[in-house]
Formats: sequence, C-alpha cells, structure tokens
Amino acid sequence: MTGCLDDLDITMVEEGFTTKDLLETLLKEASQRGSREAFFVADLGDVVKKHLRLLKALPRVKPFYALKCNRSKEVVHLLAGLGVGFGCAKKPELALVKSAGVPVDRIICTGPCKQMSHIRYAASQGVQLMTFDNEVELGKVAKSHPSARMILSLATDESRSSGCPSVRFGATLKSCRQLLETAKDMNVEVVGVSFHIGSGCTDPQMFTQSIADARLVFEMGAELGYKMHLLDIGGGFPGAEEAKGRFEEATNVVNSALDLYFPEGCGVEIIAELGRYYVDSAFTFMINIVAKKEVPLDQPGSDDDDPGGKKSFVYHLNDGVYGSFSSVIFNNTCPVPILHKKLSPDSPLYSSSLWGPTGDGLDRIAEGMDLPELHVGDWLIFETMGAYTGPASSSLSGAQPSRIHYAMSRVAWQAVQLLQGKLLPPEEEDQECTCAPLSCGWEITDTLCVTPVFAPASIM
Repeated sequence: MTGCLDDLDITMVEEGFTTKDLLETLLKEASQRGSREAFFVADLGDVVKKHLRLLKALPRVKPFYALKCNRSKEVVHLLAGLGVGFGCAKKPELALVKSAGVPVDRIICTGPCKQMSHIRYAASQGVQLMTFDNEVELGKVAKSHPSARMILSLATDESRSSGCPSVRFGATLKSCRQLLETAKDMNVEVVGVSFHIGSGCTDPQMFTQSIADARLVFEMGAELGYKMHLLDIGGGFPGAEEAKGRFEEATNVVNSALDLYFPEGCGVEIIAELGRYYVDSAFTFMINIVAKKEVPLDQPGSDDDDPGGKKSFVYHLNDGVYGSFSSVIFNNTCPVPILHKKLSPDSPLYSSSLWGPTGDGLDRIAEGMDLPELHVGDWLIFETMGAYTGPASSSLSGAQPSRIHYAMSRVAWQAVQLLQGKLLPPEEEDQECTCAPLSCGWEITDTLCVTPVFAPASIM
C-alpha cells in the first residue's frame, strides 16, 4: 500500500491535545532522564490540514511535494498515502519515494544540474519525467535516458521577491524556441512546462505573468509538432496560519489565470510542486542553552543600544546553522525564540545573541534580540521549523540530527483514512443536507475533498 503509516513511530493524540501539551510531556520525560538534547515535535495533522486546504483552493491542480524541503520519512509516507506526487532532486530522495510505494508517474526528477548517475538511476527505476533548462541537460538525458519525457523549466522574474531571482535557473522566454528545436534534433520528447515562484514573493500577479509565458511556450511547442500536456506551476504558496489571507489571494490569482490561459477541457494537466507550504508550520523545535557569557557592550556580539543599560549576553545552543538552523544560511531567515520558562512581565531585557555549539564564526543563529537574562539549561522554543532545517554537514556540526517526535490527532487520522478510501463517511441523517459531518469538526463535501472546520491539533 502506498504511504503506509501503520509501521511508523507516530503518537496518536485525542482532540484538544495540542503541540504545546506534547512539548510539556516530552520535556517532563527529558527532565526525568536528565536529558538536554534538542528535539522536534511534528504535528502531522497540520500537514493533512494544509493538503485539504490546497485541494479546496485549487481544485484543478494536482499537488506534488518538493522533497528537498524536508526529507522526513513520516512526511513522505503521509503525503504518499494522500496521493501527492513528488519532486526529487537527488538519488537518495528518489529511493525514499520509491520505498513509500509511489508510482513512477507521480515522480518528477527536478534540479537544473542533475548528475549522470542520477539520470541513469531514474531510468533504471522507470521514472521518465525530468526537468531541463539548457542544452547541456538535454544532451545528458539524450545519452543516458532517451525515453525520458522532459519538462522545460521557465525562468521567472522575481525582482519583487525577498529571495534571489530564479533567472539563475530556468530558461528565458526568448531562449525557449531554440531549446525546443534542439530537443527535436536530439529526438527528446518534451511534454510540458514548469516554473517556480519563490515563497518570498509578495506579488501574486507573478503567477499570472508566468502562466501567460507558459502558454506562449506551449504554442511554440505546438508549432514544432510537440503535444505538450503538463503544466507545473511550482510553489510559492505561504503555509503559515497568519498568512492565510495571502494564500487565498495567490490561489484566486492562479485560478483566474488558469481559466484564461489553460481553460478546463484544454487537455493540459496542472500540477503544483510545493515544499515549505506543507511542512513549515507543522514542526516545532525545542533547544537548550548549553553556554552563556556576558559581553561588554562595545564588543562584537553585543548591541550598543542595550535596553537594560547594564549587560549584553551571548548564548550558545546545542544545535546551530550546521544542523537544524541551516535555513539561517540557505534562506536568510531570522528565527525568533519563545521562552519556555515563565518570567515576570517586568523582567529587564538585555541585548542578546544566539549561537550554535561549534564555535565557528558562521554558526550564528540570531543577534540583536531583546531578551530577559537566561541561564544554562533553559529551553527555547522555535516554531515554523519544518522547512530546510536538516543538517547541512554532520561533519561540521559534530552531532546527529535532532530527534523528531511525530504526533497526529485521531481526527486527522480519520481524514487520512477517508481520503484513502479505508473509512466510509457516516450516513446522512438529513437527506437534504449536501455534506455528511465527520466527528470532531471534519466534513466531506460533494467536491471530492475533505474540508477542515477547525485544525485537528493546532500549533501553539
């Protein structure tokens, strides 16, 4: 069975038992063992909620998951069981997805610079869908995987994005015809177009422009005899609850653009390749202070404008940017901690910085924060830690990846079973009602999706 969760280490919790409750339970157990090791709590019910929200907001779009964002086995098996496809950039990612029983037609080999060994491995596994944006990639595929079905990656102008423009990756609209002609000469089949708008983009109209550009590439392909039938609109959808309005705005823009440029019945399959949207808010990180020192205000690591007027502190944590905080380097994030211990509201604040355990000058997590005085052994909580938080280099961090404790509410589990066809919805008591309620706030609608009335296990 695809994406079986039965054999995975997942704690099933009752409705109303939140991530905060589970954190407190785990901290109590750690205290009894004398453990101060950092750990994650992953609310898989939050992943289910995001999936259902996506199905409702983009009914014409089939979701794929960008595995590079978070390679958790439990997340992969959950999404596989929900029918999600996968974008794999490396051989180990492809092997993980295959181990979850995902059929090859739901796998895309992504990445602009694929190694020859990756291409050959994909061919040996029967995976045919691959992306390309230049002639060199076409030549590699033509040589090692001639039966591949290629997707032309189109560059997007992300000048209004907080991230780097994707022009480094993806073909410009001006170069697409030549690439299609080159593919024709190499006898390589091109079946579709993809683009990706980064999650830092705040202008949803970028989707309209990119979808319009993709339409032009489809027309170029038709002129050359290609029968292209796949459009990948990438990701870029925010997943945090506080960004729900921005998510709805973006999906409304996408639906309108699809109706205009790829209307229903045109024969084009629409997919989206999401990463951060699915997992970011589902993961909460607990980490311990392992060292502390007071720093004179005129030394590096301190803030000259000290709100306490007396001290500045540097704290070292037992994980850093070479481990679970790798997003600080790769995505230029600035994680903000929540204090676990209760302090008086009038506690003085001091300029503080957080560092990892390595002593390396780059292992800086955050600085210039106003915090009360903390102590060795105190716990800090970091929310929205599900995306790009894997270890960058185990040899540099000198430690194993932090343990992840997975939890799912029984309500979310029922929703998964329902989507997999293992659980029948209850009979309608009122035959005039258009939906049959499922226990504890879930309902199944007549639009072939399950809609959450409220979150099954909310992040605190």
